[in-house]
Amino acid sequence: MDLQKNKPPQKNVHINHEGEYLESPHDFMLDKRGNGTLLHWQGPEYEHYPKEKVWYSVASLILSAIVIYALVTNSPIMAITFVLIGVVGYIQLEKFPRVLDFKVTHDGVSAGKELYEFDNIKSFWIFYEPPHTKILSLHTNASLTPFIHIPVHQIDPVKLREILMDFIPEEKQKPTLIDTIERLLHI
Repeated sequence: MDLQKNKPPQKNVHINHEGEYLESPHDFMLDKRGNGTLLHWQGPEYEHYPKEKVWYSVASLILSAIVIYALVTNSPIMAITFVLIGVVGYIQLEKFPRVLDFKVTHDGVSAGKELYEFDNIKSFWIFYEPPHTKILSLHTNASLTPFIHIPVHQIDPVKLREILMDFIPEEKQKPTLIDTIERLLHI
């Protein structure tokens, strides 16, 4: 990611879902310490990719093969588990993402109602390869989910980077195997 350096951060920038910059005082929000929102944008919580019938056919064949194998090897619990995985996966894939408010404040980064406090964030990295990959990755202290990915959508990654560098270090990250599989399979 080649971002411009040494530019002073533009404070109190608000961006709506259409990419318009807003700086009106009535849009200004306060965080826990009484400080204003440094950057605000709206967008879907994740990228939704419509699936072709071929995609569903291949996934159904793979799941069917696993279930048949489980039944042949006398593993009914495995068969039931993969049937449930298929049903839940189908429901999840057909669900449209919610539109969330994303904010950077003096306390941390929020996605909807979830606040990731700067005290619990080790570093950040912005994966920016338009038009598909526009993600803010936060490396947190959590052991179960150490990386939080927040879609950047239409905001300027240079402004986001400059604001975040005032609070947490920037550290290059590589996409994980799961990230690569998600991007290739569009899930």
